[in-house]
Amino acid sequence: MTQTAIGKNDHLYLVDGSGYIFRAYHALPPLTRKSDGLPVGAVSGFCNMLVKLLNDMGAEGTPTHLAVIFDASGKSFRNEIYDQYKAHRPPAPEDLVPQFPLVREAVRAFDIPSIELAGFEADDLIATYAVEAAKAGARVTIVSSDKDLMQLVGNGVDMVDTMKDKFIDSDAVREKFGVGPERVIDVQALAGDSADNVPGVPGIGIKTAAQLIEEYGDLDTLLARAGEIMQNKRRENLIEFAEQARLSRDLVTLRQDTPMPVPLDDMAMCAPDGGKLIGFAKAMEFNTLTKRLAERYGWQVDDYAAADALAADAPPPAQDVAAENGAYRALPAAMPVINAAAYSCIDDAAVLQSWIARAYETGVLAIDTETDGLDTMQCRLVGISLAVAPGEAAYLPLQHGPGDGLDFGPLDQAGAPTQMDMKTALAALAPVLADASIIKILQNAKFDLQVLDRHGLKLTPFDDTMLMSYALDAGNHGHGMDELAQKYLGHTPIPIKELLGSGKSAISFDQVPLDKAVPYAAEDADVTLRLWQHLKPRLVAEHMMGLYQATERPLVPVLRRMEATGICVDRAVLSSLSGEFAQKMAAMEAAIYETAGESFNIASPKQLGEILFDKMGIAGGKKTKTGAWGTGADVLEGLAAEGHDLAQFVLDWRGLAKLKSTYTDALPDFIHPETGRIHTSYSLAATTTGRLSSSEPNLQNIPVRTEDGRRIRTAFVAAEGAQLVSADYSQIELRVLAHMADIGALKDAFLNGDDIHAMTASEMFNVPMAEMTPEVRRRAKAINFGIIYGISAFGLANQLAIPRHEASDYIKAYFEKFPGIKDYMEHVKAEAKAQGYVTTLFGRKVHLREVNAKIPARRAFAERAAINAPIQGTAADIIRRAMIEMPNALEKAGLTDAKMLLQVHDELIFEAPTADCPHLIETVRQTMENACAPRLNLSVPLVVDAQAANNWEEAH
Repeated sequence: MTQTAIGKNDHLYLVDGSGYIFRAYHALPPLTRKSDGLPVGAVSGFCNMLVKLLNDMGAEGTPTHLAVIFDASGKSFRNEIYDQYKAHRPPAPEDLVPQFPLVREAVRAFDIPSIELAGFEADDLIATYAVEAAKAGARVTIVSSDKDLMQLVGNGVDMVDTMKDKFIDSDAVREKFGVGPERVIDVQALAGDSADNVPGVPGIGIKTAAQLIEEYGDLDTLLARAGEIMQNKRRENLIEFAEQARLSRDLVTLRQDTPMPVPLDDMAMCAPDGGKLIGFAKAMEFNTLTKRLAERYGWQVDDYAAADALAADAPPPAQDVAAENGAYRALPAAMPVINAAAYSCIDDAAVLQSWIARAYETGVLAIDTETDGLDTMQCRLVGISLAVAPGEAAYLPLQHGPGDGLDFGPLDQAGAPTQMDMKTALAALAPVLADASIIKILQNAKFDLQVLDRHGLKLTPFDDTMLMSYALDAGNHGHGMDELAQKYLGHTPIPIKELLGSGKSAISFDQVPLDKAVPYAAEDADVTLRLWQHLKPRLVAEHMMGLYQATERPLVPVLRRMEATGICVDRAVLSSLSGEFAQKMAAMEAAIYETAGESFNIASPKQLGEILFDKMGIAGGKKTKTGAWGTGADVLEGLAAEGHDLAQFVLDWRGLAKLKSTYTDALPDFIHPETGRIHTSYSLAATTTGRLSSSEPNLQNIPVRTEDGRRIRTAFVAAEGAQLVSADYSQIELRVLAHMADIGALKDAFLNGDDIHAMTASEMFNVPMAEMTPEVRRRAKAINFGIIYGISAFGLANQLAIPRHEASDYIKAYFEKFPGIKDYMEHVKAEAKAQGYVTTLFGRKVHLREVNAKIPARRAFAERAAINAPIQGTAADIIRRAMIEMPNALEKAGLTDAKMLLQVHDELIFEAPTADCPHLIETVRQTMENACAPRLNLSVPLVVDAQAANNWEEAH
């Protein structure tokens, strides 16, 4: 597109892209790409309809400006006005969903703006653009058959239905609605619209509505004088449903003041780029379309050698496209193409100052650090990349040095490539990084903040594109930069393996020559800034800014400090446990061999399966696709429940082997050589529900159901003169369930401080509390927690070692005693199926892509996730908020020497001088128990168990 000011001699065509897609899909038979089976029928039909539109525009009707407008995925502002708006619409056909983003790619391949805006419908954008263009004196033609757009006809705006070759002017509107375009809204408000679930007034259709509006002039006058109407039922309905009519008017009225993602002037027509368009057509394997395009534009296809390369790179694999949920956003047309960006190297102070000055001009600065490793506590800072606008990015190398056989170009006297002195460069960057007037943009900010902090740099304020994506689309897709770039920018970043290699020959980033390091590193900052420009407006439009600002972003510096602090680990305890576990395993091996009647490799699933099902002849075995017997934990647990000793022995042996290999043998390798502590890394966006996960090492999966597993935690100790404090939410998910499902019996028990599991057992099994046995209470506890996760009779039977029919009876009895829980679960599943996601009490959306899957197993798994996600997600949000509040609470309490070290599910671990621990326990308990305030008032109290001890296990 070229840029020319739109005016009175121009003609703007606005194509209803969403309408085109569905018409193309329903008008043509299914079509798949031969190479991989990707559905492309609607894409093909859309492209051909677009070519026909371009061909049919004669000399008089040829547009000077053209754009295609799409509906954005998700809800619009109308759903806030009326939550049942479009509620009855079925989901898009499964084979159409992956074609949505491809159609948008097609439009861009034609060099036509592809426009959509979160929170608004295509009709609203069309209305805004049409009105603005008409004001500028241009003629406007809307290409659509949508009756809702007919309210715009007149004053220089007309419509054309290309499928029926029908021109729609004011006379055609009057023929359709019985009134002119200026009264279409009033007629629709009365008649309603069953397709969009606009209620209207009962008993009034289009014809009657038109008669009434013609007689009374407008809707407000009609409603004010409704008492004059002679026909009883019509009069009564107009009086009774007057507010419903006004609501309907709000729903059918098109907005004419939406933001305009692409300026009108940027819609000027121009011939498409042959290589790009032919490349797309080849990629889709549209041979006929390729020839048709060549004929239309006078191209020789063979002249476009680059088109074959485009065709190879353009289409994502079918399985990736199928995962696309259609939540696509168009970029501003003026944004530079990433592949065409020219990135520069910052190698002296004057150049660096020019980039800093540019950051002050734009008010934004995207930052990315390059290091020689992923351990933020030990890696070296190799360089920093900066971006101040799309396409304006540079790389500041700091510690690059030649590796064997690598050509770095000009070297300085120290034998390193020309680059700034690190101390000088960081001193120059420090003020701008700390300047509150410039927003710093990062992807996975915690990593960069940790690295920069080790070099004395403080960075504020900041935005994190990874967390923005997580707040918007948890469950829809991953949130790594490469995946987001492909999804939203249509760009594949340079793979790091191209620079570092792999295997034994791999190098670290400090050894990468600058001619390769600069485009890779600068691209990261450029992509991050572009993603920010795309995601930040969505947070506002989709009402997720509050979650991002209150629960996601503030947790980053809290976790950074926790990771930097680390926790002490006693090597001697780990070594002793490792030896003890080895002895126990040897004794278990002897028992296993004796029971099996022979020696075999216990760690070999194949050999174990042959012993269990071939030699011993145990019934119920199933073979995997490889032909070997399945011997997973679920299989062995089932056999153990049936009394097969060998299965239980192997389970115990495997448990010890994992404890030994994963913890007692491996943890010493994670002890930092300088701090003497273990510094785990937390992931904020790895789960769909908001729960944190940890790695290197993973401290959240230490088994605690066995005595041996709990002993691992005795190795986590406090520093000399201090103690560890463990603060754990008591039964938080059950409390959240009681509140969300509004279960009176459960709420009363929590309010009274009763033993919830004993109460449940008493209710279910009719056992007085005074006569409660530990075994009965244990069964009730298993059901209580199992219900939250949608446990099946099979799972409960395995857990309690009881027959499946008995477990089924327990679950049935549970729902009979607490019917509200079943009702809640059914409501949540229905909600998930209708909107594709569920929400926590704090507004976090958990998307469930398989909840309407045709495959029963996938659908059932998603339904169980739907039941659990609001509960687990709310609990996760609560502890996140507690962690965010904790630093200020500790400071306010004067606990300056207390430190938060770990978060493990519903538990926080602190370290403080022994004398401060009582005060710390009181402060922590109060902060955690009030984490919901003032945003949310739970109908049950949150309770925190906290105590201090010398090691983690004793404090728990």
